[in-house]
Amino acid sequence: MAREKIHIRKIENATARHVTFSKRRRGLFKKAEELSVLCDADVALIIFTSAGKLFEFSNLSVSEILKRYLSLSKNLEKSEEPSSSQMLQMQLLERGTHSKLTEKVAEESKNLRQIGGKEPPGLTIEELQNLEERLEAALNKVIEKKTEKNTRLINDLKQKGMQMALENEILRQQVTRIYDMKGVAVLKDTSKGQTSGSTADGCNSSSFLQEPDSSDTSLKLGLPWNV
Repeated sequence: MAREKIHIRKIENATARHVTFSKRRRGLFKKAEELSVLCDADVALIIFTSAGKLFEFSNLSVSEILKRYLSLSKNLEKSEEPSSSQMLQMQLLERGTHSKLTEKVAEESKNLRQIGGKEPPGLTIEELQNLEERLEAALNKVIEKKTEKNTRLINDLKQKGMQMALENEILRQQVTRIYDMKGVAVLKDTSKGQTSGSTADGCNSSSFLQEPDSSDTSLKLGLPWNV
């Protein structure tokens, strides 16, 4: 059965979009690192999120690889010295990159102030919605971490409970064996007492039976005197 084709389109849910971006970004950076190591290649990646946050990766330096990229041209592909126009492009790129980075730092600082409640009121609907999405993503992370810790704690308690139940069962078996051994000893002592009592009773009975014989003998010896 043929697999259904997955349509690539924008993820509308902000939290799901943030999670997908984080996973794909890590995967992309990992592939870039593997490519640079396995093939001895110089790799540079620059990513800006929809909110304007910057992510970059390079096995050397992003600016260094960009310089090498701008130094190449179709007409001077083998030239080692960049042309004046290329140098100008590099300078403009560096200035633009520096300006963008400065703007991003200022924006991130503003975002932190907004999250901490230190930003003055008067935000637009779009800014409030963006702030809500960031707070929701942060809350989801907190809930996820809390759930992981609670699950780990529950598993530890279950393990300890099973261990205590096993120890209690072993202790119960030991106590049962001790009581069984004491019961056997009591039965042996009782049997000995009954045997001794029976022997003594037999001796007394024999003595009692012999006494009438002696009396009869005395009576028989005394009969001729009475006659």
